[in-house]
Amino acid sequence: MHGLREMSSLQMIAVMAFPLVMAIVLHEIAHGYVAYLKGDPTAKLMGRLTINPLAHIDLFGTILMPLIFFYSMGVLFAFAKPVPVNFMNLKRPKEDMVWVAAAGPGMNLFLAIISAIGIQVITFMNPEAKEYIGYINNRLMPTDYSIILFPVMGMLYFSVILNVVLAVINLIPIPPADGGRIVAGLLPRKQAAIYSQIEPFGLVLLVGIIMFNPLGITHKVIWPIIISIVELLV
Repeated sequence: MHGLREMSSLQMIAVMAFPLVMAIVLHEIAHGYVAYLKGDPTAKLMGRLTINPLAHIDLFGTILMPLIFFYSMGVLFAFAKPVPVNFMNLKRPKEDMVWVAAAGPGMNLFLAIISAIGIQVITFMNPEAKEYIGYINNRLMPTDYSIILFPVMGMLYFSVILNVVLAVINLIPIPPADGGRIVAGLLPRKQAAIYSQIEPFGLVLLVGIIMFNPLGITHKVIWPIIISIVELLV
């Protein structure tokens, strides 16, 4: 490999877009499928257990937020339209809510692991392919790159990062994030009802924590956890 050139924003988005869409779509499908297994067919009846991304698009979370995050932080982050779950249909509503909520982040961690395995398999067959990750991480592209391996390694690498980001952020214990619902499901009923009152303001709190880093929470807690998991996998 000889010359290097900087990747354009459009090229970076192109490499990130597919793994991001798969991460958020499969995240939501996991919620709906576990709810279905636990007795609630709502998501299935509404056609939300489909891999078709059009069924999961949310104007703010799937379109506007990724652009805001990419141009402010250099990484894509998004969420899909939440799958509908009627917790009263669940066999054991309070207990099953924990499993339904945990399914989304669980799927993201599974996808991150599978993507990391893909990187290792390709690297085993072609050791030079590992160099592509270093280039992509620095937004660089070799002039003699493989038109197949370079984008594939890029998508697998960003699949690891984006799925870990989604898993960790969704596990923040603030409803409506999955971590908040897990906490509510584990608390006694009275405390869970009080805790759940945060939900109407939860999304604003989550975006505020991620974007504005109050008390250094994002840089001192969230990102170190994400970086540690990614480094462990890749």
